[in-house]
Amino acid sequence: MLEVMGISSPEELFAHLPPETLLQQPLAIEPGKSEYEIVEYFRARGAETAAGYASFLGAGVYTHYRPVLVDTVVSRGEFLTSYTPYQAEISQGILTTIFEFQTMICQLTGMEVANASMYDGSTAVPEAAMMAMRATGRDRVAVSRAVHPEYREVLATYLRCRQTSVAEFEYDRETGRIDLDSLARALRPDTAAVIVQSPNFFGVVDDVKRAAEIAHAAGALLVVVFTEAVSLGILEPPRDADIVAGELQSFAISPSYGGPFAGVIATREKYMRQIPGRLVGETKDSRGNRAFCLTLATREQHIRREKATSNICTNQALIALMATVFMTVYGREGLRELAEQNLAKAHYLAGQLPLRFRGPFFNEFVARTNGRTPQQVNEMLLEKKIVGGLPLGRFYPELADCTLFCATEMSRREQMDAVAGVFVTEEAYAR
Repeated sequence: MLEVMGISSPEELFAHLPPETLLQQPLAIEPGKSEYEIVEYFRARGAETAAGYASFLGAGVYTHYRPVLVDTVVSRGEFLTSYTPYQAEISQGILTTIFEFQTMICQLTGMEVANASMYDGSTAVPEAAMMAMRATGRDRVAVSRAVHPEYREVLATYLRCRQTSVAEFEYDRETGRIDLDSLARALRPDTAAVIVQSPNFFGVVDDVKRAAEIAHAAGALLVVVFTEAVSLGILEPPRDADIVAGELQSFAISPSYGGPFAGVIATREKYMRQIPGRLVGETKDSRGNRAFCLTLATREQHIRREKATSNICTNQALIALMATVFMTVYGREGLRELAEQNLAKAHYLAGQLPLRFRGPFFNEFVARTNGRTPQQVNEMLLEKKIVGGLPLGRFYPELADCTLFCATEMSRREQMDAVAGVFVTEEAYAR
């Protein structure tokens, strides 16, 4: 193999990688171990580090309870092994679940149409931006700095090869909400989309209505992003948006080291033919019975390449089914109660910590770590078997002394008090 590639050693194959990323020594495992012994070894090490730890880490991936019914349903063979439902006559089960998924997403977001899911929230955002470009005939995007920074990175990657400019506008340093003046300055006659997030990356509930007014006055569409789907159980749906793009991980999808997740795009009916992915619609069969089929499929596998809206090659049907079962189990009242628990617990914890922003928040908030670095605070929490928040300096240099904390229904009072106790110690240290 090396000879065919024209190289002399495996090391040469990886020579393009930075030296610090390469493992220069053997794994620290005793020689002669069999495969199952190695697997058991790593399971034991994983149990040592994960068992019994509380987590206050959010930032786009959240720790929520997963009803056992979810795995019971999605493990059924007709769902677990089913392929794309082209043949409606043998795919009514999966088509029905997708239709129900679309319906519930529309109810949650206040939109009129939702697609059959996306890969995840981060890829839904640039797809929404390109959708706005097609709808408006413009080629520029304005995005809030309070949108998840990794979502913004994916957006920049998508649009780089399209030679499309992306302008970022600021957040208010006091409230953590959109800086409306900065938004107005970022708009130009060629701006296709204004992208905001609510609750935003700082956990603050943003002023979507005012952002919509400013965007629409400039002829741009408003894209509203969400990463914490549970917030839709208590917050006003983003009806002022033209497009809603979000992540459904909170709906019974395990964090699983970062995926797979399920994203979604929902929009107004007039933009339906610009939506990426697929739509499942309701019809009747030859006997007049209620039936479902793929109504719209806007990718090049189905239609002419120049007419395609996206290169999205699939939906996340199985993962989206988890979210569908979750929404069915909780229902409207259950989801609201779940959201209220998240709200109450986050505000209980936040009431004991030095907050950075004064804007309204849901279940995440930014706290100052006066006197110590965020990393030092997290090390102190790890000693108490608590995974702390996300240090923000990596993404926001101006917030290098701040940490993003999240509290969900899984957070217990004694755990939250332990977090607060570290901050009390820290204040004494600072004095």
